[in-house]
Amino acid sequence: VAAQNCRKRKLNAILNLEEDICNLQTQKESLKKEHSQCSRSISRMKQKLNNLYRVIFSRLRDDQGRPVNPCQYVIHCSSDGSVFIIPKCLVKSEQKQDNEKEQKQK
Repeated sequence: VAAQNCRKRKLNAILNLEEDICNLQTQKESLKKEHSQCSRSISRMKQKLNNLYRVIFSRLRDDQGRPVNPCQYVIHCSSDGSVFIIPKCLVKSEQKQDNEKEQKQK
């Protein structure tokens, strides 16, 4: 009787594990679909952002009325909603300073 109960418990454990596997496989497929949708959404947003960036720079002019070179400037949005056009060299130096501060804190 003890051996029979042991076999029954073992069979139940196997059935439960098989059910868990099926549920996890279903969840995995669902997560794959969600990941794919998120990736497509991110790609669309990146494309829209690039288009917006191009449109903005096509309309920007410096003090002399010449177009602003997007290779030399970046658009910076601050936390208060302000938008600035900043030379890339300043952005790179700020990023280096921020990285140095983070490394010192570690």
